[in-house]
Amino acid sequence: MPGKVNPTQAEMLTMVAAQVMGNHVAVTVGGLRAPRAQRVFKPLIDKRSLGQSIFSTGMSFTERTLDGLEADERRIGELMERSLMLVTALAPEIGYDNAAKIAKHARAGADAEGSGLELRLVDEATFDQVVRPEAMLRR
Repeated sequence: MPGKVNPTQAEMLTMVAAQVMGNHVAVTVGGLRAPRAQRVFKPLIDKRSLGQSIFSTGMSFTERTLDGLEADERRIGELMERSLMLVTALAPEIGYDNAAKIAKHARAGADAEGSGLELRLVDEATFDQVVRPEAMLRR
């Protein structure tokens, strides 16, 4: 597919996280299996191999994915304004059924606020008071 970009770095980080969780279980089991004096499981418990894999993978992820990454605040704002999840905050104010009506109407292409106003289920002042990011932070 032309122009397709696979999220290989994020997938790699997920695999490392799975490996770390597996290593944690292995180290825990190794610590339970023998008295410390015997150190039978010492190779399994050796921190260097686990630490090195986490460090090198984390560095790769940082260099290839995070360095230079900037949030597109304008686009984030657009997506937030159009999110159907906003009606969740309205449910205690206008009732679940009315919030669901707004969400269903908005799914057709309008935003949540526009749908609520068009259906006359919420007024602009209530929407602003309940749903705007500043109102969400006050909760």
